[in-house]
Amino acid sequence: MERLGTGRGTPKQKAQVVQELRQKYPLKALLQLAGLPRSTFYYYLHRSQNPAKYQMVKKQIITIFNENKKRYGYRRITQELHNNDICVNHKTVRKLMKQLGLVCQVRAKRKYNSYKGEVGEVAPNLLERHFKTNQPNRKWVTDVTEFKVNDQKLYLSPILDLFNGEVVSYNLSRHPNFKQITDMLEGAFQKLPDKVDNLILHSDQGWQYQMKSYQNLLKAKGITQSMSRKATCLDNA
Repeated sequence: MERLGTGRGTPKQKAQVVQELRQKYPLKALLQLAGLPRSTFYYYLHRSQNPAKYQMVKKQIITIFNENKKRYGYRRITQELHNNDICVNHKTVRKLMKQLGLVCQVRAKRKYNSYKGEVGEVAPNLLERHFKTNQPNRKWVTDVTEFKVNDQKLYLSPILDLFNGEVVSYNLSRHPNFKQITDMLEGAFQKLPDKVDNLILHSDQGWQYQMKSYQNLLKAKGITQSMSRKATCLDNA
């Protein structure tokens, strides 16, 4: 009991002594002797119990982290813990991961690139960076763009008219396949007469645009194909 003298020890040390003696003596008397507010005692008691409290959580975090090849950050690990009926918030998981030295190793994300080498016939660059025209249906441009919505990859394939920037036709798909391109062309062709003159459709050298089927569709409609030079993004509108 001597250790509880009001002039000795820090509040944390006094709280530890009170905890040791409370099985033998009334808590109220111990706190009064120590000059320690009840709230302060429970604050240090809670802090001292936290390490033991989170031992099981730490083990689960390590398991989830390793099972997912170290690619899960604190938010996804929090969700996995909740799925296993372990209710801790993301701030606690982030703190515990920091204590454990666990750092998410996210693979570098590769942007979509349609270029696969020369898989077919490459058309000349007829557009030559002249991205303006004073008439509609003279210069069209197209490309495939990847973006994400709710962690899901989507691919947008539009045709734009350089006369006024109008989207002539487009297709949105979960996969960058050739059907996406043909569906886009079909929508664009519906806005043209059976045969057109002096219309250029410009693209990069993506595999879709090198395919004979694609090129035959353009020829049948009277459209002249144009392509950017390889690895020259400034050629694209």
